[in-house]
Amino acid sequence: MNETTGSKGIVLIGAGLPRTGTLTQKVAFEQIGVGPCYHWVNVLADLDTVELWNRALDGDGPWEEIFGGHRSSADWPGGYFYRELMDVYPDAKVLLSVRDPESWERSFRETIVEMCYGESVMPLVSRARAQVDPRWKRYLALVERMFFGPQGTFKDGHEPAQLIEQMLAHHEQVKRTVPAERLLVWEVTDGWEPLCAFLGVDVPDDPLPHVNDRGTFLGRVVDGALGALQDWREREPGAFG
Repeated sequence: MNETTGSKGIVLIGAGLPRTGTLTQKVAFEQIGVGPCYHWVNVLADLDTVELWNRALDGDGPWEEIFGGHRSSADWPGGYFYRELMDVYPDAKVLLSVRDPESWERSFRETIVEMCYGESVMPLVSRARAQVDPRWKRYLALVERMFFGPQGTFKDGHEPAQLIEQMLAHHEQVKRTVPAERLLVWEVTDGWEPLCAFLGVDVPDDPLPHVNDRGTFLGRVVDGALGALQDWREREPGAFG
């Protein structure tokens, strides 16, 4: 067993923004032995963890409670705290996943920005769920706080040019902050080789997995909302008069 896969705790911190192939990263990390990987889908699967992330935003990160049993992280919320996690896990390496800015902006706008501010079916059913599901309401407040509020990654605005400017600023911040020997700047299209060399693991025989994280995101939001609304209707049969 090599040094990376034999270590305990988080050994790889994903500092790449959402919509940079992070669900593909989760699957890939787990395939090469640095899993389980903590990803935003973990929050969606257990909305009670929202309060743990609010504590982290308040400056009291319960890192062992959040990451216990995990070997890596990808996407937000973990990536938002990459600097704190570097201190908590001083032997961990950092992966900055990148993507063409225009392509990234379009994907981010069609998912996270749309969920928060849009008027399509996905945000509408999400807001409807928030009216009957307090945990989802708290989740949406966390998204707003982490992305667009005063502490948010995109606090300076969510118009296309503003998003790209803040994306590039994040990239530069990570490069300035993380020592070169701990950092890999990586794009999904780079494939297995640089990632495996960085971690000191063997290159798998199978191709790098590709996961449609946009479809997964939309499906989880819509399906979760429809399920919650159906549960509410069954609990409150008189709500429709």
